[in-house]
Amino acid sequence: MRWPQPWVPRSLPEALPEGEEILWRGGPLAWPVAVHVFHIRKVAVYFAALLVWVCASTYADDRSVTGVLVAAAWVVLLALVAIGILGLFAWLVRRTTTYTVTSRRLILQYGVAFPMTLNLPFKFIGSAALRLYGDGAGDIPVVLTGGTKIAYPVLWPHARPWHLRKPQPMLRAVEDARRVAEILSRALVTGSGAERPPAAGIAPTTTETPDLPQPSSAAA
Repeated sequence: MRWPQPWVPRSLPEALPEGEEILWRGGPLAWPVAVHVFHIRKVAVYFAALLVWVCASTYADDRSVTGVLVAAAWVVLLALVAIGILGLFAWLVRRTTTYTVTSRRLILQYGVAFPMTLNLPFKFIGSAALRLYGDGAGDIPVVLTGGTKIAYPVLWPHARPWHLRKPQPMLRAVEDARRVAEILSRALVTGSGAERPPAAGIAPTTTETPDLPQPSSAAA
């Protein structure tokens, strides 16, 4: 599923230095963000189960069809409000996020209320992974090297879930994630000078693929 979403990439905070070029720019898709970040499907299932329970319990109490309809209307209203809010947040994440892969670094621009820019030169990226969804979209988390750390709340939702002690920045729900992972992989190889297997070796999967090999310490 794809939501119609006018999206304009953010301008880079400053001009790129001479010799550095943009290899790819994009952002997260609203529907995968709604499903995998805000769990909109699970919320819908919860309210569906709640609706059945409320209708059954109301009818068992007073045997009134009118009472059942009134109770059901309240549950449906709450469900629409909750799902609408989650959908709005997903759309805002889409509108306010731009990921950029250059020949030397990874740039994350995000923030609904407070715009932020995260610059990650390749020397601070040790490895990357790929998780594909069934529709071809996917997540690309990167592992930071050495003592490079970024607070998880600062990164969210552009962070690998549950990695709280060592947060990993992540390109979230990007379209054609396999191609983007290949671009990033080749850029990491070229930018770090390290030898890596071809990025095309990444296989489509619904789970995390093994991390790509880390650059040598000398190259970093």
